[in-house]
Amino acid sequence: MLRYLQKKFAISDQGSKDLLKGIILSALENLALMLPVGLFVMLLDELVKPLFGAEYNPPNLIKYIILCVITAGIIFIVHFFQYTSVYVSTYSESSVRRVTLAEKLRKLPLSFFGQRDLSDLTSTIMGDCANMEHVYSHALPQLLGAAISTFIVSIALLITDWRLGLALLWVVPVSLLMLFGSKHIQDKAGLKHLGAKRSCTDAIQECIETVKEIRACNHEKEYISHLNNLFDNEEKVHIKIELITASLLTSSQMFLRLGFASVILVGSNLLVRGQIDFMLYLIFLIGASRIYDPLSGTLPTIVEIFNVRLQIKRMLEIENQPIQNGSEICKPNGYDIAFNSVTFEYNTGETVLKNTTFTAKQGQVTALIGPSGGGKSTAAKLAARFWDVNSGNITLGGIDVATVEPETLLKNYSMVFQDVVLFNDTIMENIRIGRKNATDKEVIEAAKAAQCHGFINEQPDGYNTMVGENGSTLSGGERQRLSIARALLKDAPVILLDEATASLDVDNETQIQEAISELVKGKTVLVIAHRMRTIAGADKIVALENGTVAQQGSPQELMEQGGLYSHMVELQAKSSNWSLGTN
Repeated sequence: MLRYLQKKFAISDQGSKDLLKGIILSALENLALMLPVGLFVMLLDELVKPLFGAEYNPPNLIKYIILCVITAGIIFIVHFFQYTSVYVSTYSESSVRRVTLAEKLRKLPLSFFGQRDLSDLTSTIMGDCANMEHVYSHALPQLLGAAISTFIVSIALLITDWRLGLALLWVVPVSLLMLFGSKHIQDKAGLKHLGAKRSCTDAIQECIETVKEIRACNHEKEYISHLNNLFDNEEKVHIKIELITASLLTSSQMFLRLGFASVILVGSNLLVRGQIDFMLYLIFLIGASRIYDPLSGTLPTIVEIFNVRLQIKRMLEIENQPIQNGSEICKPNGYDIAFNSVTFEYNTGETVLKNTTFTAKQGQVTALIGPSGGGKSTAAKLAARFWDVNSGNITLGGIDVATVEPETLLKNYSMVFQDVVLFNDTIMENIRIGRKNATDKEVIEAAKAAQCHGFINEQPDGYNTMVGENGSTLSGGERQRLSIARALLKDAPVILLDEATASLDVDNETQIQEAISELVKGKTVLVIAHRMRTIAGADKIVALENGTVAQQGSPQELMEQGGLYSHMVELQAKSSNWSLGTN
């Protein structure tokens, strides 16, 4: 049972135990709430007996007061434990659920994020988990608890009198069938609503990220009109699904109330025939008024669970994604990076690298060049096991990187990519991410080596200046130099530089190259650049074209061979003479 709950509702082992406990306590709570009805029937029985010829004996008020106190105590105790088990544990489970999803995402290969919308993932972790809180606290335990308590009461009523019991209960399965029969309609509407919400979220995120471009192109009115259309569509879809749900739910609840009428008809007929006594008839009338209330209240929770199943499915999709794993021990024999007949594709049929073979040796700078889309950045990321290759292998010091746990492997790498990521923290802490136990002095030395010290001192609070979200207060070149400082501070044996100097001016680019020259001693350096002057001093150049190695060798060797490298050098030499003008 615990395993079923855990798998069905995407909850932890402890969460399934708490949920089962909450279901049992919810059932006990419903049964406890039937106790006042029992006391009322007992009192009524004593009061009406004289009407049927029995001797009148006044009710013992002390007995009923004691029974009322005991009943109230039982209800309070059961309700207290039910509340603690259901509501308090729900928020603990919600916290566990978010952390579990975040941990899962941390271990997933980057190929997963390339296939999923980031705003959708955020919605799953925040929105879906929040919706699940309400289901765990207000819907699921109450629904299953009501089912258990109703089943127990139904058995007792059928044993007491099967005719009145059937008259009372026949509407229950019919109402449930009406609701469950419409499940596919609600699922279809729910998927459409999720899609409309995702479109709105994506558009808002896009608007925030591209607000400069929108304003620069005078596109505000068109974009706002586009957003309004998306919002209107989401509102219409939401209203439609609410109308569908309300109509189905109301129909089921109305049909459920027909049971009360059938009890009156069947009961009065049996009473007139003398087949039952008045008290039994009265008990079933009271039972009908009591048993339908929790059932009617649980019908909306069934609809809510139908809707949340789509969100549970999204969570399970993340949880069931295969993770990259491997040995937590990595002791390579040196730090040469070797690509051995590597073939890789992001999506089926879209091959990026084909039978690629080359070696980046320790103590040397190996530069990857070639036209855009040739596979340069992909090769660098494969070397750090951001993805796993489709065939062939990549080794670090003779160890296949696919056999090493990613976090263990990445301890050997310092990386600077085109897309710099900075956190809304101080400059000091953004650099210290490279090595968390680094002293302030070590951070400053890394900043100096990356040519950051000058512009940092010009900031209002120096190294304690907050950089804003993703370094919004800094220029592109400043952000990239901080990223380089972070890599320098880590001081890993393997350095990956993907267009690391793309946002720098000529002076800073030269200074960064000097800093990198000091950094690479005894290390493996893999550099990606489009500007040939950036890698003129590289020890080895690997020219990638259409995912294959077109050339490899020293800059001098490749210039003598002709081909792709010399062609790119000549083109950039020509472009350097280009200038703005009317001629």
